Amino acid sequence: MAYANYELRGRNYVGEVDGKHLIPLTGLDEIGPATTADALASAERRSAERVPVADVRLRAVSPRAGKIVCIGLNYTAHIEESNRELPTYPVMFPKYASSLISPDADIVLPPESYQVDYEGELAVIIGKAGRRIREEEAADHILGYAVCNDVTMRDYQYKTHQWMQGKAWDNSTPLGPYLVTPGEVDLTDAAISTTLNGEVVQESDLSHLIFSVPTLIATVSEFTELQPGDVILTGTPSGVGYRRDPQLFLRDGDVVTVEIEGVGAITNKVTAERV
Repeated sequence: MAYANYELRGRNYVGEVDGKHLIPLTGLDEIGPATTADALASAERRSAERVPVADVRLRAVSPRAGKIVCIGLNYTAHIEESNRELPTYPVMFPKYASSLISPDADIVLPPESYQVDYEGELAVIIGKAGRRIREEEAADHILGYAVCNDVTMRDYQYKTHQWMQGKAWDNSTPLGPYLVTPGEVDLTDAAISTTLNGEVVQESDLSHLIFSVPTLIATVSEFTELQPGDVILTGTPSGVGYRRDPQLFLRDGDVVTVEIEGVGAITNKVTAERV
């Protein structure tokens, strides 16, 4: 199954994806901290109220995530282009719920940064609380998957050896379009790509993840309890703009698409913030 957070006529809904339509679920108005797999599966489907996707405003998959844990340097080719050593422990940094935007919202360039970069990533949404989760049990804690663009302000990221100030900008990170449940998709070697103005700039597959999704869930849950609605961003492949020669950054009017096989695609226009 796949589900969406959406807004229609000023009200929020959760809908089951049925082709190009959404079927609203009774008792749910948002996939988030209160959402479990059982809640999604058992909710009544109001088939008579189905609506075309084109008629609604899609929202971020988990817009009130309590935790957003991001993983850096998780593809070998990205490590090589970054001139870094292969990590033995995941590189991690936070984002906040205030960073998230809907899957088709504009990526707004802040006036302070001149090096805004794209990073296509797989997002994992947690659906069952857990602490010190074993890798072999990690799958039981996954609500689903989504597509994310971990937009990064590189000039701010590298002001210090900590990355947060370049990663956690408000209203910068599109997440969606849908939450795809684990039983719906095999991500073993699913393709992931980023396209900028029609040109493929990132291309890989999820078999190249250094730290697998179960490993990431086990590692993160060692130091913090994962809760429903929490998000883990699993890292980006090679081809980021900062590491290109010449460098390539997002500019006003650009269109960027991130696509993951079996999970979906998000397309966002880039606009300059008017101050």
